[in-house]
Amino acid sequence: MADVIRRYFEAFNAGDTEGMLSCLTDDVAHHVNEGGVRHGKEAFAEFCAHMTRCYRENLTDMVIFSNPEGTRGAAEFTVNGTYIGDDEGLPEATGQTYVLPAGSFFDLRDGLISRVTTRYNLSEWIRQVS
Repeated sequence: MADVIRRYFEAFNAGDTEGMLSCLTDDVAHHVNEGGVRHGKEAFAEFCAHMTRCYRENLTDMVIFSNPEGTRGAAEFTVNGTYIGDDEGLPEATGQTYVLPAGSFFDLRDGLISRVTTRYNLSEWIRQVS
């Protein structure tokens, strides 16, 4: 099951939203840092479009974990980013760069990701871009 998580992040780093969507169940639950839960691939794709407009990110130092049953997984990584477009309620974007440790947690079902929860330190991100 770690394979689907690896493919998901390879697609992320390639800027391939369709590739990411192919790793998800139709009813995926997407828990966003400091936000609500988005349900389904359409909501996930809308989130990706927003992120592409505001941020350019590459994930490095990736370590992926999964339980023996193949139902849960996690990844720890470093986010290397550039803030390229204003995001509502956040500082103005002027091309600031940032580096943050982050993690994602997954539920897996039938070889696909059914839940994505990503966490990072938002106050540290704001400090870096302010």
